[in-house]
Amino acid sequence: MSGRVFVVGAGISGLAAAVQAQRRGARVVLHEAAPHAGGRCRSYFDAKLGVTVDNGNHLLLSGNESAMAYLRVIGAADTLTGPAQADYPFFDVASGDAWTIRMSPGRLPRWIFDPAARVPGTQPADYLSFLPLFWAKPGRTVDESVRGNDRVWSLLVRPLLRAMLNADTAEASAGLAASLLRETVAAGGQACRPLVAKSGLSHSFVEPALRLLQYGGAEIRLGSRVAGIGVSGTDSKERVSSLAFEGGAEPVALAPGDGVVLAVPPDAARTLVPDLSAPDESRAIVTVHFAVDVPRGAGAPPLTCVVNGMSDWMFAADGRLSVTLANAGRRLATPHEELAGAVWREAAQAWRMPAAPVPPWQVVAEEHATFAAVPAQEGLRAATRTRWPNLTLAGDWTATGLPATIEGAIRSGQKAADTLLNPSMER
Repeated sequence: MSGRVFVVGAGISGLAAAVQAQRRGARVVLHEAAPHAGGRCRSYFDAKLGVTVDNGNHLLLSGNESAMAYLRVIGAADTLTGPAQADYPFFDVASGDAWTIRMSPGRLPRWIFDPAARVPGTQPADYLSFLPLFWAKPGRTVDESVRGNDRVWSLLVRPLLRAMLNADTAEASAGLAASLLRETVAAGGQACRPLVAKSGLSHSFVEPALRLLQYGGAEIRLGSRVAGIGVSGTDSKERVSSLAFEGGAEPVALAPGDGVVLAVPPDAARTLVPDLSAPDESRAIVTVHFAVDVPRGAGAPPLTCVVNGMSDWMFAADGRLSVTLANAGRRLATPHEELAGAVWREAAQAWRMPAAPVPPWQVVAEEHATFAAVPAQEGLRAATRTRWPNLTLAGDWTATGLPATIEGAIRSGQKAADTLLNPSMER
């Protein structure tokens, strides 16, 4: 296939698809319904706090190969920050204890034999308890696959999986958890260094990609919502032939060599593509931002994992502390002032700071932050290919094998562009 590639959606998966298509010589036209790119992975200036914040906290790992390759291509590989080693500070709200998991660099988990690098009060044999997860049967939850009730489970495995899957282990897909662990923990500490965007998600993932696309001649049309996809032809010759837009804009006819990457959320994808299989349940994430400087040592990890509290992750940056509440549907009805006060009490306890007064705060609630990473929804995730040879799908909700992550989103976008431009796809 040669010609134009229309990318519908300028979230991270759409940007990754557009960049990949342009690298392969296609003329890219990028449409985004919102007035900005980035989707759920972007930054903005918050006037109340007087600082730039991310729409939600996103953690990357050094072993996220697709994300790292994308950042190198757009010239943003140096915009991430994190410790030189795979260090993960933990704080237990119930006991007030703090410790740091220090993973060893290689695949052999030597760190579990070091009392200073593992969960306090545990022994190396305790870490065998979650190994059955790697061989979990399809359709089972994490709790059905691992009968964990020891300190390793309650203070390490369960809170990490909850935060990374955005689902409690009682409902979370064991298959997704296993895929995630294979690419991270099983790969060793060199693949598990925690990384965050030091100047915001947009600075790392969005703005450099838009500049690269513009420099390469791509057309970028923000505030352009695709309202319909036209199809023509019969049987094996059927193809996407046009795109219709809201607001009275003229439909765009696709030439024989043109193609489309649909990189929109699952509900929008179902509207545009008849009979599409896509997840129809989601899980919320609430982020509470505080305008405050917290005490941090040089080279300290940018995050703290919280157990036995409301919070799940705390991300520290210059002038700001951002706290993530995963699987937070039950928190959506809580008044924001009450929520910010409760979260700050945990943060103040973790960082040894006064609990009052509460610093200036902002609550960001994403009701549909991720698809529900549960077994029933896993089977609804769509493949990259569709029945039309010139239409492919991208998004963290597609069948990437991973939960909703930046790595999964970028991987899906790159695959969608490659599949579309593969000459063997021609029919």
